[in-house]
Amino acid sequence: MNKVFGSAQEALKGIAKDNLTIAVGGFGLCGIPEALIAALRDSGAKNLTCISNNAGVDGFGLGLLLESRQIKKMISSYVGENKEFERQFLAGELQLEFTPQGTLAEKLRAGGCGIPGFYTKTGVGTLVAEGKETKVFDGETYLLEHALVPDLALVKAWKADKSGNLVYRLTARNFNPMCAMAGKKTIVEVEEIVENGELPPDQIHTPGIYVHGIVLNKNPEKRIEQRTIRPS
Repeated sequence: MNKVFGSAQEALKGIAKDNLTIAVGGFGLCGIPEALIAALRDSGAKNLTCISNNAGVDGFGLGLLLESRQIKKMISSYVGENKEFERQFLAGELQLEFTPQGTLAEKLRAGGCGIPGFYTKTGVGTLVAEGKETKVFDGETYLLEHALVPDLALVKAWKADKSGNLVYRLTARNFNPMCAMAGKKTIVEVEEIVENGELPPDQIHTPGIYVHGIVLNKNPEKRIEQRTIRPS
């Protein structure tokens, strides 16, 4: 099976549709599948539910899909740094399901492992717990969290072989492995594609069984977040 596509648009052809739930890798500005996000925008698919740690920034990452009004709901742990997100949310135009960061990662990992749900203490006694089942273990209250199994996952990796085995680079790994595992269909954007057998087996982070399509993006835009402090 040939998993390599000539472009991000080609990889999403026939897959990107209205009303999908889509998991998108990345953390802040690191490890974002930018070419795939742009192709998703160009597909015109709308009413999307996006699962992502954050919502990008204005004009980059998922910020592109917010500007084109293609996202109806975000499932995220952090949504700062995006003025268009703020505007849409405060205007009641965008739904938001806040999820603690570790819980979000585990919901995706559980979905990829076929585990329908799990109990966690995170969020007990807060707004996060509203409407959720609780259970007491050893005198402590836990929340039942349901796994996430998105229709489509868009992932960024450093290298892939032609079978879809993936290697991530440093902190750009972040949420990408969990998204890759959880998606019913997973399309990956990489900086380098090598022949099968070139990646040392013990250095592979995501096995190719989770990957359905690969897109080459040799020169991605690598933005860097800067710490800003008040003048002394």
